[in-house]
Amino acid sequence: MKLVDLLDPIRELHAQIREAVVAAFARRELEELSSVARDEEGDTLYAIDRVGESVLRDFFERASLDEPVVLIAEGLEPDGKIVVPRSASENDAAFRVVIDPIDGTRGAMYQKRSAWILTGVAPNRGPDTSLRDIELAVQTEIPLIKQHLSDAVWAFSGGPVDAERYNRLSGETRPLRLHPSTAETIEHGFAGIARFFPGARDELAAIDEEIVRAALGPSPRGKALCFEDQYICTGGQLHELFSGRDRFVADLRPLMAPLLSARGFPLGICVHPYDVCTELIARELGVVVTDVYGAPLSAPLDVGTDVSWVGYANENIRRQIEPLLREALRRRGLWS
Repeated sequence: MKLVDLLDPIRELHAQIREAVVAAFARRELEELSSVARDEEGDTLYAIDRVGESVLRDFFERASLDEPVVLIAEGLEPDGKIVVPRSASENDAAFRVVIDPIDGTRGAMYQKRSAWILTGVAPNRGPDTSLRDIELAVQTEIPLIKQHLSDAVWAFSGGPVDAERYNRLSGETRPLRLHPSTAETIEHGFAGIARFFPGARDELAAIDEEIVRAALGPSPRGKALCFEDQYICTGGQLHELFSGRDRFVADLRPLMAPLLSARGFPLGICVHPYDVCTELIARELGVVVTDVYGAPLSAPLDVGTDVSWVGYANENIRRQIEPLLREALRRRGLWS
């Protein structure tokens, strides 16, 4: 089985999840879909997550694949992965497929913002397979009920990026051209550090302020030199970067563990590999995606590893912001 043979089945899976989730929101009350279904160590799963999980399981149980694959997703037993078909062994699998059926659950379940279906495919290198090995990435938008357009984007490593916009009212699709910002500065653009949840928002905001102040200076009275958008969805953040809407995004939450420990709190929810498994698309479009130390993302393809990541719309933005980010982290003892 070749990598390209998985593209159509994955796109069909995404379409099925998108339709099932939108239909569920159309039929049921927000309070019902936003109830807690399962509280796990790595994240809280809500009732709407069960819709995506159900489609995912059913799809792969019925899928006719030429060779086995290792499927990795939250909620799969016993450790977030299964081999499909079940009769095969992990060593027989040609590929590892990591999936987040609904990334951005919280925004979607309150109908505030689109969620995304994310999938990354890597050759099976056993437990050492990492984000760096992903050679095919696909992400599909789950639109709000009141939204009739939905984007889908996919890319092969070293190949072109394809995208389309789907009209769920007419069923028509049209090609979509995406490209990141070519701006040389974050000035008058969207840029910021993720701080969605309680715990260390004050410190993350302080780092953000320090970087922006150093990059742009103090804002003149009555003016704003740049803006931020707290999109609670890593796939959505990546889409904002590679579609030209955001210029800089960083998610540093795992670095906050020592600070939270000193305050007597555990580290809260962080990005996991399945949340950022489509960063290949951003890189193929020219976005610079790194870990906090400037290296390529290399977390193992599992459901538990905490991931910090940084995205710059282009190399000019990286040159402006990366040294300031490093200095802000050094001052806090967070840079090694």
